[in-house]
Amino acid sequence: MGSPVHRVSLGDTWSTQVHPDIESERYIQSFNVERLINILDGGAQNTALRRKVESIIHSDPEFSLKDNYFMTQNERYEAAVKRKFHLQTIAKRQGWSEGSPELYYSYRTLSGDLAFSIHMVFLKSLKSLGSEEQIAKWAPLCNDFQIIATYAQTELGHGTYLQGLETEATYDAATQEFVVHSPTMTATKWWPGDLGRSATHALVQAQLICSGARQGMHAFIVPIRSLQDHTPLPGVTVGDIGPKMGFHHIDHGFLRLDHVRIPRENMLSRFAQVLPDGTYLKVGSLQINYLSMVVMRVDLLLGEIIPMLQKACVIAIRYSVIRHQSSLRPSGPEVKILDYQTQQHKLLPQLATVYAFHFLASNLLKFFHSSYSAILNRDFSHLPELHALSAGIKAMVSDLCLQGTELCRRACGGHGYSKLSGLPSLVSRVTASCTYEGENTVLYLQTARFLVKHYLQVHGSLGSTSQMFLPKSTAYLTTPYQARCPAQKAADFLHAKLYTAAWAHVAARLIKDSAHHLQTLMQSGADWDEAWNQSTVLHLQAAKAHCYYISVKNFTETLDKLENEPAIQQVLKRLCDLYALHSILTNSGDFLHDGFLSGTQVDAVRTAYLNLLLLIRKDAILLTDAFDFMDHCLNSALGCYDGNVYERLFHWAQRSPTNTQGNPAYEKYIKPLLQSWRSKL
Repeated sequence: MGSPVHRVSLGDTWSTQVHPDIESERYIQSFNVERLINILDGGAQNTALRRKVESIIHSDPEFSLKDNYFMTQNERYEAAVKRKFHLQTIAKRQGWSEGSPELYYSYRTLSGDLAFSIHMVFLKSLKSLGSEEQIAKWAPLCNDFQIIATYAQTELGHGTYLQGLETEATYDAATQEFVVHSPTMTATKWWPGDLGRSATHALVQAQLICSGARQGMHAFIVPIRSLQDHTPLPGVTVGDIGPKMGFHHIDHGFLRLDHVRIPRENMLSRFAQVLPDGTYLKVGSLQINYLSMVVMRVDLLLGEIIPMLQKACVIAIRYSVIRHQSSLRPSGPEVKILDYQTQQHKLLPQLATVYAFHFLASNLLKFFHSSYSAILNRDFSHLPELHALSAGIKAMVSDLCLQGTELCRRACGGHGYSKLSGLPSLVSRVTASCTYEGENTVLYLQTARFLVKHYLQVHGSLGSTSQMFLPKSTAYLTTPYQARCPAQKAADFLHAKLYTAAWAHVAARLIKDSAHHLQTLMQSGADWDEAWNQSTVLHLQAAKAHCYYISVKNFTETLDKLENEPAIQQVLKRLCDLYALHSILTNSGDFLHDGFLSGTQVDAVRTAYLNLLLLIRKDAILLTDAFDFMDHCLNSALGCYDGNVYERLFHWAQRSPTNTQGNPAYEKYIKPLLQSWRSKL
């Protein structure tokens, strides 16, 4: 099963034994947990490499996360910088290069609690949008930390709507320089990580102005702090934006630029460039400038967002087999709360969802890699589908991971409110993901534009149909679908083809309805923009249904590839069934709307769903063990592998500075208050 390091928390005498309540959950294994770990890791060799990295990190006290919950914002920032500095030292010693699996696993092991993570976003953007010459110049400086860079896109007044960014970069042909300027207060760059205190350079997204014309958003490398003494350079106003809901270890910052001059060569020029005389040349459409955001969205899914729900499931499900409360029968013993159907209903759909999302993001990553090299070579044929998929999937994954993580926190009762559980930090962190790299409603609508466009290309005006090639993700729009679901009993809903076809039906109908509503408004005299705005709620609903369809179909296709792993295929099939049926029940109105499902059939879906809860309950601990998070990484008193929850929670609480530093309010206020009543007693 897992690595032995999971079983013992060194230094705690009460933690040399695994709690019998959690040990019993692992006693009988219906599948090989180690083999599932390998599958999730993408191969046994990856598991071995990850554990090797984890062992190096875990054995080094410099990487301890144990005091995180008791630190101030300044202390968290300094600790994160210290860890990054120490990691770079180890990386050089071990021969780990930037972008290597070893550093990825280091990030995972340390829960991303490192400084300079946006430095890597800069590097990825450079490699996506920069010329080979620019990459050759700047990448080594980044890799060796001769500079610290950030990615400055979001402004006080604009975020996801990139065309509205106000920062300007005006070309001066006389000096062959760009003049980068924040013309208004709302043009102030706001939120970039590593900007507040750390970065020496910023990749600034700005509106290019050359030869008297605005050419849209482009990326410019702007030095912002001295490499000698780290002070802001002339024309640069920069600082930290202050306390936030989470990410306390990152110095999110603001940046104002007052006519800062940079060389012409500092505009990233793989797809667009300004010649010395000011002539503007571009390759493809301006949408190519969004490529770096697509890169970041795809990376964030597996690297940042999905692990939050994985960890929440591990913590909540492990705690739910240790926590006993009430009895199922009068005078009976108190039972594990995971034995209650309501607790299973809270937690097991989240477990199924995070498995679905892992496989979804893994396959999106494969599609991205197959398309990325072509895009860099100026073949943009896959870019629209890649953009639509990454936008919709990022929105769906972050939305449902937030809902799921909060459900896991609440499922732990009062202890879930304690930071020592690890759950509040996960909730606040995944909350941010619903906004960064594109606000989710806006992203869904970008996916919807792609869907409506392809629907209208296939079906034209109302009623007409034409045969044409569609991207793989929308091919179902040309497939005839059944008007009624043929299922007659609960067991019928356990057939993957049936529930995949059900989601295809609903997604296609909602896309058709939104497109027809758009056309009807235009036929009534509205122009495209007005008609679009007046139908966006329908478009949003259609895009969400499409993403559900994609995720269900992807899960079923993943299972088809596991024919040589029958035991694992069976347990994952139950998760796939649960994910699909839970999503149908959650959105049952869409299936009932046109009579595709009847009320009786929805009852049958619920019966099949509830039966699955009992089956998955038996494997729940094993399925969370398969995520293979070390205790160091979870940093949770409730979620440790050994199950000694209450001892650990009490032990950790003793470390709180409030228990060791005395009470500063006693002499000032409490003592005088108590003594003021003494004469009357």
